[in-house]
Amino acid sequence: MRHLMSPLDFTVDELDKLFDLAGDIEKNPDNYARKCEGKKLATCFYEPSTRTRLSFEAAMYNLGGHVIGFSDASSSSATKGESVSDTIRMISCYADICAMRHPKEGAPMVASTKSKIPVINAGDGGHQHPTQTLTDLLTIRSLKGRLDNFTIGLCGDLKFGRTVHSLIHALVRYENIRFVFISPDELRIPDYVTEMLHEKGISYQEVIRLEDVMGDLDLLYMTRVQRERFFNEEDYVRLKDFYILNKEKMELAKPDMLVLHPLPRVNEISVEVDDDERAVYFKQVQYGVYVRMALILTLLELV
Repeated sequence: MRHLMSPLDFTVDELDKLFDLAGDIEKNPDNYARKCEGKKLATCFYEPSTRTRLSFEAAMYNLGGHVIGFSDASSSSATKGESVSDTIRMISCYADICAMRHPKEGAPMVASTKSKIPVINAGDGGHQHPTQTLTDLLTIRSLKGRLDNFTIGLCGDLKFGRTVHSLIHALVRYENIRFVFISPDELRIPDYVTEMLHEKGISYQEVIRLEDVMGDLDLLYMTRVQRERFFNEEDYVRLKDFYILNKEKMELAKPDMLVLHPLPRVNEISVEVDDDERAVYFKQVQYGVYVRMALILTLLELV
């Protein structure tokens, strides 16, 4: 039995197979419509989520399975003091696989040590968000045709952004990836990430102005400034509109540069950018369903 706590839980070869499966699901959905018949997915979400939870649910329904679970800690026995360990022991009696989101780093890992069913980390605090990373990688691979030899700019909240941290750790396993970190000083990438890149001899650059590097990028990964990660409202208000991607900035970019975003968007991408064919964040959402379908099938050993 396998769990998914981090994108690094899968080798590069295993990821290739997972993405090949996701691609086949995209092309031949009818072939997979009954693969999970009789199976149940438990979605245990201890903090709010729209995209991730609904993506998991859509993935399981598309496979012919069923979904049980809760969408907020207040509607679970956590309000009575039940531990994550006890919750997953209970869920293991009801479901065949579990997707868990939790505000505390490491909570899904704790659950996996006590679980009798595969556990998928659907986001744990500011730590990891592996299925978003799989979504990002599948989007890049599908639209660029490769996962190597490109320059990627990561813009916005690089300090607290778990999607950013997960994606960086996943991409360092591919050849000739160059990182450009775009953020205010208060939200710069953590030292442990840059130290890891330095140790691996991977090129990176840190800048404050997005305009200064737009023309160098093959991919731009935008993120929102996350109110829920701040300790005070004043700092959030001061930084929330630090970056706004608009048409003028897009004119500085390469004709084939792609813009990704894990969503939800607040103000960091103007709606006028949505009509630009290089804006692929809503396609990214659809790829998220395909990759989660492939992941469920893989962890349940149904392929």
